Amino acid sequence: MERKIRVLIAKPGLDGHDRGAKIVARALRDAGMEVVYTGLHQTADMIVKTAVQEDVDVIGLSLLSGAHMTLFMDVTRLLKGKDMEDVLVVGGGVIPEEDIPKLKKAGIAGVFGPGTRIEDIVEFVRKNVKR
Repeated sequence: MERKIRVLIAKPGLDGHDRGAKIVARALRDAGMEVVYTGLHQTADMIVKTAVQEDVDVIGLSLLSGAHMTLFMDVTRLLKGKDMEDVLVVGGGVIPEEDIPKLKKAGIAGVFGPGTRIEDIVEFVRKNVKR
């Protein structure tokens, strides 16, 4: 039996809105993936430590506060420091279009804004996860 895709959904920073993260977590679970949700107010270090402990294939970061350029990049920097660049990192939330190329250059493979179809997120994860 093939191992299920393991996903960590995390809410970095002080953003207190997690409805979208919970919806994505449930959709990925319903699509047959194993999902761990960290809850609110996570630091980049906490997220990476959880990713290591849970042996995840994917980290999904959700942020609405506007601190994505700092917090998302902190996570990718810490992953590189742990030689975990094979973990697929995606982000979602209210992210200005002009920031997306910079995030992708920093290692965020996919960026999903409000209104993204859940099916598109599931498909992106399946197609891009590195096993």
